[in-house]
Amino acid sequence: MKIAVAGGTGVVGSQVVEAARRAGHDVTILSRSRGVDLSTGSGLDGALEGVDAVIDTANVSTMNARKATEFFETTSGHLLSAAGRANVSHVVLLSIVGVDCNPPDYYAGKLAQEQLYIRSSLPWSIVRATQFHEFAAQMFDQARLGPLHLAPRARTQPIAASEVGEHLVTAASGTPLQSVKEIAGPREEELSELIKRYARAIDHRGPVLAVSLPGKQMKGMRAGLNLPSDEAERGRQTFDQWLAQVRPQNAENRAT
Repeated sequence: MKIAVAGGTGVVGSQVVEAARRAGHDVTILSRSRGVDLSTGSGLDGALEGVDAVIDTANVSTMNARKATEFFETTSGHLLSAAGRANVSHVVLLSIVGVDCNPPDYYAGKLAQEQLYIRSSLPWSIVRATQFHEFAAQMFDQARLGPLHLAPRARTQPIAASEVGEHLVTAASGTPLQSVKEIAGPREEELSELIKRYARAIDHRGPVLAVSLPGKQMKGMRAGLNLPSDEAERGRQTFDQWLAQVRPQNAENRAT
C-alpha cells in the first residue's frame, strides 16, 4: 500500500518511514523539502494522490498551549481536508498517553488535534505513546542554565521510537480502530535519573541537577498522569538497552 507520513523527517516520523519501507510499502514523506507545507496546505493534494493511508507525526517545539493548539489544528486540519479529497481510506494520528488526564500547555494542542481526528468523516485511528527514550537526551540539551544542566523530575515509562514507528505502520495497514490505543515502554522510570544516566553515557562531566520544574504539565507528569493504563501494549526495549546503543555512537564521534 501507499503510505504518506506527515513529519516524516522527525524523531518518530523517520522511524515510521523506515518501518513502512521494511514492510514493503510505498512511502511519501510530507515535508517542506518535498514541496508540501502543512501550515498552508500547499502541495498536499498532489502528494496524496493514490495514497491509501496517512500517518500524522508532525510536531512543534513549544510549551505554550495557544501556539500548540494553533499549530496542530491548522496542520492536521489541512491534512485531513486533503486526505478527504484524495479518498484516503485510513488516517492515523500519533498522540501522547495521558493528554486527556494532563491537558495543559503543549498537551492542550495534542488534545485539540485528537478531537479533529475523532470528528473527521474519515476512518481513523489514534495511537497514544508514552515519551520516547530520546526524550531524556532532548531534555538534557534543552533544560540548561549556562554550564548547569537541569534534570526535570517526572514519572515516565519511555518507549523506543523505533517501536512506535512499527506500531504506527501496523495500525495504518490494518482496520481503522475508530478509537484510541495506548503503547508504552516496558517499565516506569524517573525522568531526572534517565537524564543523568544519559549524561554519563555521553561522558558529560559537568553538573546535572534534578529539579521540579514549574507549570501544570510538569506537575501532572510528576503525579504520574502520563503513565499508561493497564490495557496499554508494552514495548520491548528498555532505556538502558537504548542507552547501550548511544555509547558506541558517542565513542565513534569522539574518535572522528
